[in-house]
Amino acid sequence: MPEQPDVLWRPTPESIRATRVAAFAAWVTERRGVSFGDPVDYDTLWRWSVEHLDQFWADIAEWTGVLPGVPDDQVLTDRSMPGAVWFPGTTVNFAEQVFRNVTDAHPALIVVAEDTAPVEVSWTTLRGQVGAFAATLRRLGVQPGDRVAGYLPNVPEAVVAFLGAASIGAVWSSCAPDFGTRAVLDRFAQIEPTVLVAVDGYRFNGRDYDRRDVVAELRAALPTVRTTVSVPRLFPDELPDGALAWAEAVADEQQPEFAELPFDHPLWIVYSSGTTGLPKGIVHGHGGVVLEQRKQAALHMDVGVGDRFFWYASTAWIMWNIATSALLTGATVVVYDGAPTYPSVDVQFELAARTGMTFLGTSPGYLGACEKAGERPGERHDLSAIRLIGVTGSPLPSSTFRWVYDAVRDDVFLGSLSGGTDVATGFIGSAPLLPVTVGELQRPMLAVAAAAWDEDGRPVVGELGELVVTEPMPSMPLYFWNDPDGTRYRESYFEPWPGVWRHGDWLEITERGTCVITGRSDSTLNRGGVRMGTADIYAAVESIPAVLDSVVLGVELPDGGYWMPLFVQLAPGEELTDDLQARLKKAIREQASPRHVPDEIIAVPGVPHTRTGKRLEVPLKRLFQGIDPAKAVNTGAVDDASLVEHYVRLAKDRGV
Repeated sequence: MPEQPDVLWRPTPESIRATRVAAFAAWVTERRGVSFGDPVDYDTLWRWSVEHLDQFWADIAEWTGVLPGVPDDQVLTDRSMPGAVWFPGTTVNFAEQVFRNVTDAHPALIVVAEDTAPVEVSWTTLRGQVGAFAATLRRLGVQPGDRVAGYLPNVPEAVVAFLGAASIGAVWSSCAPDFGTRAVLDRFAQIEPTVLVAVDGYRFNGRDYDRRDVVAELRAALPTVRTTVSVPRLFPDELPDGALAWAEAVADEQQPEFAELPFDHPLWIVYSSGTTGLPKGIVHGHGGVVLEQRKQAALHMDVGVGDRFFWYASTAWIMWNIATSALLTGATVVVYDGAPTYPSVDVQFELAARTGMTFLGTSPGYLGACEKAGERPGERHDLSAIRLIGVTGSPLPSSTFRWVYDAVRDDVFLGSLSGGTDVATGFIGSAPLLPVTVGELQRPMLAVAAAAWDEDGRPVVGELGELVVTEPMPSMPLYFWNDPDGTRYRESYFEPWPGVWRHGDWLEITERGTCVITGRSDSTLNRGGVRMGTADIYAAVESIPAVLDSVVLGVELPDGGYWMPLFVQLAPGEELTDDLQARLKKAIREQASPRHVPDEIIAVPGVPHTRTGKRLEVPLKRLFQGIDPAKAVNTGAVDDASLVEHYVRLAKDRGV
């Protein structure tokens, strides 16, 4: 039997009964006569949800009040993937659903930035501004299906613009202002926006970044943009020629008029990372996102009215969309514009204390940085309001799981999630009915028929397999933008198994039902036929304080050989000595696998990531396989393009 991992948190029967997921299960039991145990057993509930998708989603639609009264046989009338048909003949408007929860008891938003104190925005004010912006869009001739693009940081104007566009049936899409002109055009030029909502600059790490020239270049390069709405951040007294001032666009506060939209009307366009080519525009629909986010927030995150919800994200990452979607539950959303570790590494915990957050969402990299810095935020800040900490973006190392319970709170619920921009939600996630164990995700999420398959398409337990989803989800993409026959969509997810979603992650489902994600399957380390995800290597390497960041590659060579380098970014003052190399190899050998000790360890100035924080494993691997750098890496999608040049030189030095 494999060794049982430590349990860091365990629910009590009383805490289980107090959750929203238990309330939902009791409601289903009364409605359908299906028993899930007392206290409710998650695995029984999950099994019912995936075996009776039509009943589950009919019940979510009824329980939340989103679409009451829909009979089971009108929920999922075509189960094809891609092409599933959900709730035909119904109408859902995302923005209208948000404003079902208007209350004076709690604010809608708490807005804070590096240089400003928290300010509360009431539901009444938010609704009035959304109504004003929607009326402005209509006055400008924007029609349902037209695109409204935002070049904005995480500020309340982004929330208002998104909800205003959604209310009239326009399609929202956003990029963060740290994106340069090329990276933005790679995205927005595809979708031909009618309106551009653009900021004049932003503040990050205590510095001002003027983006007026970029905005001018975007306006010149996007001929379909009829109106630019200018959002002041650094230059409040300036207005670009021909632009509409934000203050004017929202001056006439009013009740929004919500368009009646089909369930599958497009809500937003988000983008793949674009690291190996032009980013793919992924289109999600109003109805699917509303239902999926109501499920995820209530049943997996236990979030609702009275909660204060935060996820550190930029407008270029799907977690911004998901954080904004917490408004659907009536929760207050904390909107933060700033760097993740400025002016101090524990700033997100300090923000939690200042705003009374009940849910703190962040990245493994952020928690790891706090751990390495020796921070103990639970001793420095009043974090008594936090009930849940969510984390996603990459696998969370076991040491960081332990750090949270040692240095933050020993009674907090830590939920590690794995999903994707592709579905605007999670596949594997948290469940407050279950224990939290070191280094593991708790379970597949409700109504997500996730499994690990071997290369022959057979389910496996206790070993690595491809993460697949064998039944449709309502938030799967409607389509890719500019993919009229669906070829790119099918190639991205439905090969090699037609009708089965292959996500591209390595997943192990343990004998106990818990889950371990070990990285992207297309960046798998496969030495001598023994496969391993890169996350195991990173957990071992980055347990050594001398290493700040790392990336490991498994490079198949033309002569049939296999080269496995480990690139390490060292802490200031550290050198890659023989002793440090020996310690790194020992850590990998003992904590990960003796078969996956790297061939070389190479010190580098840094590790490039996507703009959502993922290591650039596959593009770097392609460099060392001799692919033209211009084709291997789209530097506009990289957080620090200058770092890529270092790897290009290393590849050339190897004679590639």
